[in-house]
Formats: sequence, C-alpha cells, structure tokens
Amino acid sequence: MKRGPTGEYVVKKYGDEEVRAFVPFPLPPRPGLSIDPVLREDLDQALVSLGRLDGVAALLPDIDLFLYTYVRKEAVLSSQIEGTKSSLSDLLLFELEEAPGVPLDDVVEVSGYVEAMAHGLRRLGGGFPLSNRLVREMHGILLSKGRGREKDPGEFRRSQNWVQGTRPGNALYVPPPPDRVAPTMGDWERFLHDVPAKTPALIKAALMHVQFETIHPFLDGNGRIGRLLITLLLCHEGILRRPLLYLSLYFKRRRNEYFDLLTRVRREGEWEAWLKFFAVGVREMAEGAVATAHRLNDIFAADRTVIRDMGRKAGSALRIHQVLQSRPVVSAPFLARIAKMSPPTVAATLASLQQHKIIREVTGRKRKRVYVYKRYLDLMNEGTES
Repeated sequence: MKRGPTGEYVVKKYGDEEVRAFVPFPLPPRPGLSIDPVLREDLDQALVSLGRLDGVAALLPDIDLFLYTYVRKEAVLSSQIEGTKSSLSDLLLFELEEAPGVPLDDVVEVSGYVEAMAHGLRRLGGGFPLSNRLVREMHGILLSKGRGREKDPGEFRRSQNWVQGTRPGNALYVPPPPDRVAPTMGDWERFLHDVPAKTPALIKAALMHVQFETIHPFLDGNGRIGRLLITLLLCHEGILRRPLLYLSLYFKRRRNEYFDLLTRVRREGEWEAWLKFFAVGVREMAEGAVATAHRLNDIFAADRTVIRDMGRKAGSALRIHQVLQSRPVVSAPFLARIAKMSPPTVAATLASLQQHKIIREVTGRKRKRVYVYKRYLDLMNEGTES
C-alpha cells in the first residue's frame, strides 16, 4: 500500500543552511496496515518460531548458563554495527579482568550494553512499565562509560543530530528538531501502552523499532537502544519468558536492506515491506537460537561423557565443567573462587581437561594463564567476525 510520507518535514536553519528535519506522525499507521495472506503467513511463522524458542528453556539444564554468553554475543554484534571492533572473547577477557585484544574503549562500550540490558530486564521483572523513563535509564547506563560519556547519558537530546554526513545540510537523514523529541517520544510511549488501540505484540515490536530510530531521541546510542528494545518489548508482552531473541546479526548481515527499508517507510509509508523483513528476521534468528541451544547441549553432553571416564579427577572436572558452561573464558584463581576448590586441585583438573582437549590455554604464559572452552566459544562466536 502506498501511503506517502509517514511524517512531515520541518524546515530549520542551522548556520547558513536550511535543513528539512523529519517529524513522524504518531503510530499506528494511517491508513491501517494491509496484511495480505503472504504477510500473514510470515507473521504467523515468526510467532511459531518464537514459541519454539520460548520452549528452549526446557532443553538446557540451566537456561541461565546459555543466556550469560548469548546476551554478550548480542552486545558484541549490536556494538559492531556502530563501529566497535570488540569480539566476544575480548568482552569475556575484560570481565575476567584480563587485557582484551582491542582498544579498551571498544570493550567498555560493549560491557555498557550488557549492563543496560540487564537493568531493563530487571526493572521489567519487578513490574516497572516499558516507558520513556526506563529507556532513559538504560541509555544512561549504556553511555556511562567509554566514548559516550559526553553525550548526555540518560537525557533526550537538546540539539540537532543527523545520520551520516558531516552536518545536517549534507546528512542522509535528519531526525526531528530537539523541541519535537519529547512530544514524539510521548506518542511513542502511548503506542507501547496500546493507545489509541491495541496492537499485536510482534507488529508492535516492528513498528516501535522503526519509530524509535526515526525519532533518534539521543545524541548517541540510538541504534543499540533501539535493537535492545525489540527483545524487551517481546518479554514485556509475554511472547518470550526469557530474553532469547536478538536481531543484530540479521541486521548486520542485511545492513543495506535494513537502512533502505527504514527510508522507504519514512518516504513512502512502506510499512508492510518492513513488516515482512522483520518477520523473516524474527523467524531466522529464533530458529538459529534454537539450533544453537541444541548444538550447545550436544557439546555439553559429549564432554560430560569424556569427563566421567577420567577416573579420580572426574568429580572435580565436572564441577569445573559446570562453571565453563556459563563462563567459557576462565583463569585458575577465578575457578578456585567460583567452584570453591583448592588451587592445586584446580591446576591438576585444568591439566586433565587440556589433555582431553576440552579446554585450551591461550596466553602461552607460565603465570596468569587463561583457559577457553574452545568448542563452546567457537559456536558462540559464529557471526561475530568483523
């Protein structure tokens, strides 16, 4: 359906240039969405895949073991879209208080994403509504460290921003002027709360993401917060019980199509084309997460079988293996503290696990060694290559 622009242009003067800033109309779209049988099938298939994903919690002995690393993979991918070079291994080394292999600021930014996500999930779990206040809280955490500290963490912008280009006058896209940010975000929040009408959760997640990116309410961090909000909304709406769906890998792989569709929505009202893209992404990423959980379960089961045949060391090795299932990058002191084992026992057990090729030492040092659960880390690293 051709609607024409989904907002209006406001002409503002910045320096010697007149700039057309785009102000979106409130959601839901007018006229309403035209969901043909093909699009309905895409949306239905996405919901079926989300249902399978939600059931993955029953597959793994402890879903939190999976979530710990999976959430961090999403943080890496979402931050890579914004230009950081940090890998999952870098982030895990940083959390282990070891030096990562990239500039520290890159890893600090990724760790801020993890903290912002955890804060949002914790607040929603405590009954706090998904709202502008919560979005600002998460943004404040996201930019509290690293390169974004000077860009008003936790505050809607009070100056004009733009997407690409060196100034508003030659930018690819200019979001609403600063005085229109609060009103448009107020409309955005009302849509989240089903005002003026209830919207199905999956469609709501798709529409609210585009609207958030269109408003671009912060000076920095809009992309990361906007992607994070998709998962939070699906959890808030009860579609997912745990935060297992992340679309950053899909957006990263189809980056040009993603930005093209955002533009088409704004200029031509192509909401249905965006919904199809979004639904396919949800289905693909949900199915990918289920497959990863199955593969991970197979790795854990195979390694437990090997460990049980290790004789007297089997008991201590199983305890360390339990830790490795949530923290695939470890040091001997960390294991001694978490597994509550003596340093000599940890050292002997690590040697046995190395001998059986379950872990690998990666520093080559005699002291302050770091060990990785290689098959697990290799699996979780898939897709995070720059």
